[in-house]
Amino acid sequence: MTQGLLLVGASGLAREVLAAGITGVTGILDDDVTLHDTEVAGVPVVGPLALAPRRAEQLLVCVGPSATRRAIVRRFAKFGVDDERYARFVARSARIGASSDLAPGSILLDSVVVTADARLGRHVVAMPNCTVTHDDVLEDFVTLAAGVALGGGVRVCEAAYIGMNAAVRQGLTVGAEATIGMGAVVVSNVPNHQTWAGVPARELGESA
Repeated sequence: MTQGLLLVGASGLAREVLAAGITGVTGILDDDVTLHDTEVAGVPVVGPLALAPRRAEQLLVCVGPSATRRAIVRRFAKFGVDDERYARFVARSARIGASSDLAPGSILLDSVVVTADARLGRHVVAMPNCTVTHDDVLEDFVTLAAGVALGGGVRVCEAAYIGMNAAVRQGLTVGAEATIGMGAVVVSNVPNHQTWAGVPARELGESA
């Protein structure tokens, strides 16, 4: 049985998690040596990421960019860190419907609402005030910035990023590693790896 919790990354996201009331945190890991032996919101930065496989605590990867979060998890996996080592964090003001699932490593911050029969994968991050409605699927390493709203039956594929206050119409797919700009209104499927913005959202560089 693991004891306590280590946050991975002395980041803004780590401070958000701490501010949202997470408990049991024993330290923070970060590869920036200038941060070692300092504190973030009163929590000590105890050393580099390489310590994680050798320590007993659970882990929560608090790194904002989806691809970087994925790279850290893959790095740890090479040293035997599996899903059982990862915690979940749901802020007290967030709400998850009884029929929805949240996989290990995922973070839901203040006032996030997940309704019915949604599936949130590993290491998903939902920033404050996001709405994830019925039958949505968020694959591993998805990031939702603050205020994102997803209609029912939306699929957001692995490591996609949806910017602040963007909205996605029901039944659509946002492709793997796609980026949606802040305030965008997505009314058609977004292919893998593309960046879309605007109202209605279009691929950047595409003429109106």
